[in-house]
Amino acid sequence: MNGLPKRISGGHGRFYRILKTSFGMNELVEFMHENTAWRKIIHIDMDAFYASVEQRDNPLLKGKPVAVGSNRQRGVVAAASYESRKFGVHSAMPSATALRKCPNLIFVRPRFDVYRQVSEQIREIFYRYTDLVEPLSLDEAYLDVTQNKQSDTLATKIAEKIRAQVFQEVGLTASAGVSYNKFLAKIASDCNKPNGQFLIHPRHALSFIDKLPIHKFHGIGKVTAGRFLQRGITNGAELRNCELADLIKWFGKTGIFYYHIARGQDDREVLPHRDRKSISTESTFETDLCSSEEIQSEVDNIAIELIRRMEQKRVCGRTLTLKVKYADFQQITRSRSRLTSITDSGVILELARELTAGILPAKQGIRLLGLGISNLDLHENTVGVQLTLDF
Repeated sequence: MNGLPKRISGGHGRFYRILKTSFGMNELVEFMHENTAWRKIIHIDMDAFYASVEQRDNPLLKGKPVAVGSNRQRGVVAAASYESRKFGVHSAMPSATALRKCPNLIFVRPRFDVYRQVSEQIREIFYRYTDLVEPLSLDEAYLDVTQNKQSDTLATKIAEKIRAQVFQEVGLTASAGVSYNKFLAKIASDCNKPNGQFLIHPRHALSFIDKLPIHKFHGIGKVTAGRFLQRGITNGAELRNCELADLIKWFGKTGIFYYHIARGQDDREVLPHRDRKSISTESTFETDLCSSEEIQSEVDNIAIELIRRMEQKRVCGRTLTLKVKYADFQQITRSRSRLTSITDSGVILELARELTAGILPAKQGIRLLGLGISNLDLHENTVGVQLTLDF
């Protein structure tokens, strides 16, 4: 029964095998879309969130190209207003490149405390409609409104009300995607940006997916899209014609995911309490680090910041990872793991120094260093946690 959603397997398998032989796979998928009770999922995505907050709080920035970040030599754009995006400026772009594209670009230093506060205000509006809210970041979240506090039967109306209340109470615009699963809701929220919304109805989902360019699929990045294009797969219809075995051969287990989303199948639930998988911190330097002494010193500083964050979140973990980005943008990671969670700050510092020693002397200048802790112990009352450093 390859290609059938989990919800129809089991006791009804024989019935669907008969349908499959009578109608063929495409017709069967369409039949299932017509005869299944679907969830009502909304994906809310704030429009140019950081930049919009800055424009809201400083009227002099309204209507002007704004980038949140640093315009220093090693600076990076954290967020770009829609005015600056017209020039090709986008997040994660080096600041020097952004300035070349848009010489009148106005840089504003980020205020993450403010962004978190605004995000909490927006989230409170979400909770007026449902407790099934899964935040993805400060500026986006999934909502399951199949059963909602307003007893509203139309998810599109709920999305409209939420967007209106966010604008009235917070002074920012949001875009929304509405569909029967997370994959399609995420794609839909990008269809009418900024300040719009889009519905992908189960009845029209397959025709929408068939026309969707392969690089627009959420979960298919630039590199993977290139690999699809090399095989002549340019859109959803061509992806749906691929055999499951071929997708697994080309992409490993991720091929199973691609196989199902091409058929509009995504059974992931909206999870209101997502477990944190890791905690990390990193620094990008204005000038490349070259000497072993300064590299080790910076790793020590980053380790101290990581320890503070772990203490703040009241978590510890078993695996410490060092991230290194060289001057030519080559990136490597090195990890050390323990059998039990690391509950002593001194051990974290020791492991960080061991990992650093493994990359010294540096083969070339280093522009970024980072440390992360994973395989977390998420129990709030972890016994024996001694992460605070004495100064």
